[in-house]
Amino acid sequence: MADLLTISLNNVRFRAFHGIHPEERQKGNDFVVNMQIEYLPQKETIISLKETIDYASLFSIINVTMQKPVDLLETLVQTIANKVHKQFPQVKTITVAVEKLNPPIDKFSGSVEVKYTKKY
Repeated sequence: MADLLTISLNNVRFRAFHGIHPEERQKGNDFVVNMQIEYLPQKETIISLKETIDYASLFSIINVTMQKPVDLLETLVQTIANKVHKQFPQVKTITVAVEKLNPPIDKFSGSVEVKYTKKY
């Protein structure tokens, strides 16, 4: 088995307007995104940014996607994963999780999260 390199973006916070309820689209909610990618490096020792996947580019994909309101967290995680793989086809595995910190559920205390993992 080849040696895979892992890059993670952890606890990336957003104020966004995703959800099926009208008040979510108006007031927004707080979200936390976590992403982990695995890829096969082209060199034994990486010494240049162009030899790896720039985590700033990964953040940019997340940031742009989070700015466009959608109804479902499932849509968000799948869209982020697909955009990452399209830009970085060397990705072998991706996991994206989006957590909604204050879901509008009566008498509910906590958060909800949708996590998506895809192997290429």
